[in-house]
Amino acid sequence: MSIETIPAETESALVLSDEEIFDAHVGGKLTISSTVPLNNKRDLSIAYTPGVAQVSRAIHANPELARTHTWAERLVVVVSDGTAVLGLGDIGPSASLPVMEGKSALFKTFGDLDSIPLVLNTTNVDEIIETLVRLRPSFGAVNLEDISAPRCFELEERLIEALDCPVMHDDQHGTAVVVLAALTNAAKVTKRELEGLKVVVSGAGAAGIAVAEILLTAGVKDVILLDSKGAINAERADIAADPASKKAQMAQRSNPRGISGGPGEALLGADVFVGVSSSKLDEEHLKLMNHSSIVFALSNPDPEVLPEVAAKYAAVVATGRSDFPNQINNVLAFPGIFRGALDAGARRITPAMKIAAARAIAALAEEDLAADYIVPSPLDARVAPAVTAAVAAAAAE
Repeated sequence: MSIETIPAETESALVLSDEEIFDAHVGGKLTISSTVPLNNKRDLSIAYTPGVAQVSRAIHANPELARTHTWAERLVVVVSDGTAVLGLGDIGPSASLPVMEGKSALFKTFGDLDSIPLVLNTTNVDEIIETLVRLRPSFGAVNLEDISAPRCFELEERLIEALDCPVMHDDQHGTAVVVLAALTNAAKVTKRELEGLKVVVSGAGAAGIAVAEILLTAGVKDVILLDSKGAINAERADIAADPASKKAQMAQRSNPRGISGGPGEALLGADVFVGVSSSKLDEEHLKLMNHSSIVFALSNPDPEVLPEVAAKYAAVVATGRSDFPNQINNVLAFPGIFRGALDAGARRITPAMKIAAARAIAALAEEDLAADYIVPSPLDARVAPAVTAAVAAAAAE
């Protein structure tokens, strides 16, 4: 199988007109098709009444048959309340629906999983949980999407406990998986060991905390998180005042040198910058980093620092955009992660499964590894099957 089985975008293809975009979204981007013929009375009798009653009776007698004779256990619901959509912020459920439709389309195209968007007209964590618990017979996994922090942390944790199926907030963990994959290979390009890297993560929201957590789990020992008030450490008054918060928890696990201050202090002697916030990175701060540094400026649509600026100082530069090399995109991760979890019959998506996914993504780029190629293309047809297999194997273990 060739690496690019789907044609990659050309430079001209990335210039999009409003008319082209809106025309593509007229009527939405999803439809439902039947898997059985409906051409005559016999077809109708098998697919619907009277034949369907036999299947319903059988499921009533043996609920396990619902796993094999309905689509529920292979169906992912993409759930959002529209409070943290892309770079748009809190735009509400209706305005978020085109994004969720797109996510469902990606599930089908890259993971061959059926998926439906489910946008909820509430931001109350209890109400969202109650809704999904009541709907549980209708789906097999939950992809949380574009839900604002810190509610997203509580929501994911409580849903994992409330539901007997895989649950993952992709803004957190999909991002983290692909960052780990990219950093694994960037370390090789710059002849470093992953464990010895000094990493600064700018942004302590959903993605930033998840990135820090997966890097620490993977063995990186020196990770500093930055928020709008500077480096997160246990001595900071606002963090000490809220010991139950995610930031306080991360303060206990990260920043082993006890760095305080802002980007200047954090980036002095750092090997890696990972940007997952809208904060801009000053060129002067890039000069403070170690030689042959690594810069992942992942904010969309405007990176924390433009690649041409970062390239003056960094040996490896990545963004979240498709028009620059090294696109760090969640679509590399989430279709295969959910497919692997469902294939394995897993109840949860564990840290080990996420790390297995990251290693599988990184391995696909190893043969042609270079400063401008540290992860495969999102259109590389090998990705989802490789991630699926790795996640299923990790789940089995």
